[in-house]
Amino acid sequence: MTTKKRTGFNPIFSIAPAVATGLIRIEAVKQAIGTLPITPRVLANLRETTRLFSTHYSTVIEGNRLTQEQVAQVIGGDQHFPGRERDQDEVKGCYAALDEAERLAKRRGKVSAATVQKLHSLVMGGGKTRVKSTPYHDGQNVIRDAHSKGIAYMPPEAKDAPWLMEQFITWINQKDELPVPIKAGIAHYQHATIQPH
Repeated sequence: MTTKKRTGFNPIFSIAPAVATGLIRIEAVKQAIGTLPITPRVLANLRETTRLFSTHYSTVIEGNRLTQEQVAQVIGGDQHFPGRERDQDEVKGCYAALDEAERLAKRRGKVSAATVQKLHSLVMGGGKTRVKSTPYHDGQNVIRDAHSKGIAYMPPEAKDAPWLMEQFITWINQKDELPVPIKAGIAHYQHATIQPH
């Protein structure tokens, strides 16, 4: 019997010329903005706008039916959409997790399993900020096609999730030359591959 050798996470990817050009443009704009006299109030408004857009786009790809304007109204607390409670809770949870991720980023600490589990519990918590960390899945789950109900993706078995997440988190914490948007994209993809919800 041969034993399968386990190795650390090492993503294989390529960067298309259009993506490289986009990254260069982002960096140029970042440098230009860095020289502008931006007040703390303007900076806070930019962060809030970014968080709202991120919340909208992060949830709409999962099937959330709220518009960008409705997301802002839900987060502002001044609007309720009957029949869309699940969408509202999803938006509130994502917003809470983004808020926590920003706080964690300011600390510049390493990512840990506890960090990932807390962020996941915030996403699933419907906007609650006092949540119990969510453990990795403990049973087999599948992602099904919404129309045919057939299996679209079968994630790794639950018993493998802790080890896969450990390798993935080690990779996240490594210092490398990857542009942040590329590393973030790979991280999002890999997390969804191991722990789809």
